Amino acid sequence: MIKVGFIGAGNMGYAIMKGISDCADIEAEIFVYDSFAPAMEKAAAAGAKGCENAAAVVSASDYVFLAVKPQQLDEVLEAVKPAVNAEKVLVSICAGIDDAYIASKTVDGAKVVLVMPNTPLLLGEGATALSRSENVSDSEFANVCGIFGACGAYAVIPKDKMKEIIAINGSSPAFIYLYAQSFIKYAESVGIDGEVAKTLFAKSLVGSAKMITDSGFTIDKLIEMVSSKGGTTIAGLEQLRAGGLDEAVQNCCKACTNRAYELAKR
Repeated sequence: MIKVGFIGAGNMGYAIMKGISDCADIEAEIFVYDSFAPAMEKAAAAGAKGCENAAAVVSASDYVFLAVKPQQLDEVLEAVKPAVNAEKVLVSICAGIDDAYIASKTVDGAKVVLVMPNTPLLLGEGATALSRSENVSDSEFANVCGIFGACGAYAVIPKDKMKEIIAINGSSPAFIYLYAQSFIKYAESVGIDGEVAKTLFAKSLVGSAKMITDSGFTIDKLIEMVSSKGGTTIAGLEQLRAGGLDEAVQNCCKACTNRAYELAKR
């Protein structure tokens, strides 16, 4: 059995601990601290044991998830430093913060795993990117990967791409939700029930995602398969292209990445 601790039980921290507690293949004891009492109550309902402070979480755990906002990380690392040793594995979800920085604020040779998960972990459909510092053993890294693999898909990427990946999977659910909202608004504007539109469009998203991953076709081919010459889809695609959809998405991703680098400088 592994001992896993969470400092922070917000949306992402809770999603990860729920993924652990819901997975029959993971034997784990979960510890948690969050200054927000309702968050602690929610974590307890997911099977986590409350601790009196962040340092107590570190003392009780082999794997410590730093599930706080990047702006809060310095305060947290200062509070837990006395409890951190070179055997603890620190798992950080803090966007833009690298492993060297975390080691500099805790202990030389700190074992750090950087992760960029997303909130669909709550439903076992998460997507997580991971990288590790050199001191993390293969078995330790496998345990962390197993946690995210139990509640979705994961991919190991180079450490120097952890900022760039944020737009692809960490932040992208919000971008997708905004896109979906526009379709639902259009449906309502032409007299279609919003709930009906939401159900149909959401299922279209799920099915389209499966086509991307499982059909074997390129994305260009998938677009072609939906598009009849002179038909309705072509008319819609022309408007998306004329409206600069590709440029808007590229700019969105660049802004997301730039913000990650700004957070790192802080």
